[in-house]
Amino acid sequence: MLDQKTIDIIKSTVPVLEEHGEKITTVFYKRMFEDHPELLNIFNHANQKQGRQQRALASTVYAAAQYIDNLGAILPAVRVIAHKHRSLGIKPDQYPIVGKYLLIAIKEVLGVTASDDVIEAWAKAYGMIADAFIGVEAEMYQEAGWEGFKNFIVARKEKESEHITSFYLKPEDGSKPAPFVAGQYISIMLEMENETFTHIRQYSLSAAPGRDHYRITVKKENSNSNPDGVVSNYLHDKIEEGMILKLSAPAGDFVIDLKGSNPVVLISGGVGLTPMVSMLQAVVEAQPERKVSFIHAASNGQLHALADEVRAYAAKGNVSNYVFYDSPNEDDREAGRFDEEGFVTKEWLEEHVHLTDSDVYFCGPVPFMKSIHSSLRELGVPHANIHFEYFGPMEQF
Repeated sequence: MLDQKTIDIIKSTVPVLEEHGEKITTVFYKRMFEDHPELLNIFNHANQKQGRQQRALASTVYAAAQYIDNLGAILPAVRVIAHKHRSLGIKPDQYPIVGKYLLIAIKEVLGVTASDDVIEAWAKAYGMIADAFIGVEAEMYQEAGWEGFKNFIVARKEKESEHITSFYLKPEDGSKPAPFVAGQYISIMLEMENETFTHIRQYSLSAAPGRDHYRITVKKENSNSNPDGVVSNYLHDKIEEGMILKLSAPAGDFVIDLKGSNPVVLISGGVGLTPMVSMLQAVVEAQPERKVSFIHAASNGQLHALADEVRAYAAKGNVSNYVFYDSPNEDDREAGRFDEEGFVTKEWLEEHVHLTDSDVYFCGPVPFMKSIHSSLRELGVPHANIHFEYFGPMEQF
């Protein structure tokens, strides 16, 4: 426990962190990678280049300062980050490195404002926060199906839409895949030609548990405009059936509750449908009578992945399946591939979906998620009933 003086000092830095937080985290990463380039084997280079990791860490540090006397208030966020750390293989001996460079960055950015008392207080606070993460992650490591990265064979590669491909992955040693909960993700570690460092990316498992394989469904990003495209293009263009991929054990707490009986609403945009398909399959297979609303938004039929699979599962259970296209083509119109033209709006949700006591799960591009989250809150859906997955570092809506 921190003493009151330390708590007061930390809380006094909240306004400064609000103003300078992102600059502090930018300096932090720069200094740390200069002295410890081996950590670039862990961190997502695309998130670094786009500033997403810096913004996410700034938000986390700000929240920790704000709730330093009640860290339980940010435990859900801690668990989300801890799951990611476990999937990356972060270990306790790496936390002192982070602490050292965080204090260096605070001192460098704040200058004379960062007195010895401030630095000492933050050293104590970081120690307590690090211990909290280490404790949570230790439990997650014990629960994981295996430690580190394990070889899986690409048993099947299947094109799902113009830019989306599924990979069916089986353990190389012939064992059964470790169990997981629908909605979780795995990490893939790639050693790519002409790349100094390894690349690690997270991909939601896109089929329900209980198979003899894992399935991931990957969108091929535009490598010219999006650094994320380096890895997705490599998977699409270089990885073929029979090749080996290194996977970490499933992680994440964006999961469907199969013990509940509340109606389920699954809302997705683009490739955000991947965890939703896993959830849909899991509910239909375990609770075929449970009411499900599956709502998916895509540009058009060419970009709509897993559409036939979703329709087949919807027919097996108590499922209402809705498809939105914002740019349908003539083939889409003639084939009747979509239900609504345009975007998922608050008004449409209010009219067509039972939300009163439903558990709502959503995932997709950031603007889509912001819109859905805002609509749900305005429609009075309780915070406890709203669940979402954020692809990439956790940032504030």
